[in-house]
Amino acid sequence: MKFIDETRIEVIAGNGGNGIVSFCREKFRPFGGPDGGDGGKGGSIWAVADRNINTLVDYRYSKLHKAKNGEHGRGSDCYGKGADDIELHMPVGTQISDLNSGEIIADLTEHGQRVLLAKGGEGGWGNIHFKSSTNRAPRQKTDGKEGERRELRLELKVLADVGLLGMPNAGKSTFITAVSNARPKIADYPFTTLHPNLGVVRVSHEKSFVIADIPGLIEGAAEGAGLGHQFLRHLQRTRLLLHIVDLAPFDAGVDPVKEAKAIVKELKKYDESLYDKPRWLVLNKLDMVPEEERAKRVKDFVKRFGWKGPVFEISALTREGCEDLINAIYEYLAEQREQEHRAQETRMLEEARGISSIDPDDPRFKVIE
Repeated sequence: MKFIDETRIEVIAGNGGNGIVSFCREKFRPFGGPDGGDGGKGGSIWAVADRNINTLVDYRYSKLHKAKNGEHGRGSDCYGKGADDIELHMPVGTQISDLNSGEIIADLTEHGQRVLLAKGGEGGWGNIHFKSSTNRAPRQKTDGKEGERRELRLELKVLADVGLLGMPNAGKSTFITAVSNARPKIADYPFTTLHPNLGVVRVSHEKSFVIADIPGLIEGAAEGAGLGHQFLRHLQRTRLLLHIVDLAPFDAGVDPVKEAKAIVKELKKYDESLYDKPRWLVLNKLDMVPEEERAKRVKDFVKRFGWKGPVFEISALTREGCEDLINAIYEYLAEQREQEHRAQETRMLEEARGISSIDPDDPRFKVIE
């Protein structure tokens, strides 16, 4: 299946049916009065987050989504039938924005989340609503309202706890295969990965997290070079970035430090908030470095790179060092979740205190009887 993570669609909700002017003309009831019914409501269009979908490919070729109109009212107090709503199922992580204004309409972050995209028009009133003691034969009615019409931009940002960064052939696909259930294509040529891959890493039976691998970055990615720039958005929701570096490149003329600095530079160009995310350095392919040279090469790289953060030495191929890295990641994520939970509880407590501290005599808060 082709991976599509950005597209545009148009949604048109149904119009409401018109009300009708009608009078009862039954036998033995010559002045039966008004009996015009209301029009039915037009169909609305909803977006529904569905974890069983992982791409927007369905909306790449189906651009227009239009709901049916409500039926018009009829005589004998018959109301028009309302049109059925339409549900558009989208991957969890889809962000929906108005194409013209740029306003974010919805951010689908949970399975089953349901958001209204275009509201159907209300049905018009029949003349039954206009009868009164002074107007016994009303000839007034109202037409149904038009349904909303919108042009939308859909952008998929995958939901992952950890994101992988690195040059092509740094070993990201091998790493995600070694530690998770993901099985991306692995080859010895650049740009093997053509679309993001998600893998679930299980630390134990009840402990797990999600890791995302995107196509490798190259210098100039922020301006559109290579493939990775198209998918950097998928790292914006992550809590932690792993910068994977090939410590033993095939080409002896390639400087790993220069490549690593190029990645950091492109990250900052693309998005400052992405650049500011917590980032760990993972030095890969140690199995290709003679054991007696490993310590020296790692020390030299860290010094020249000017890195002050956490450093992990692994071999994704032989899985050496991977278990220690995975355990450290889980502990970090658990601590982050705990801090977020405590911060949320603090905010709720402060809000509760603010409500309880309202002075009932304050003229701004009046009780309406």
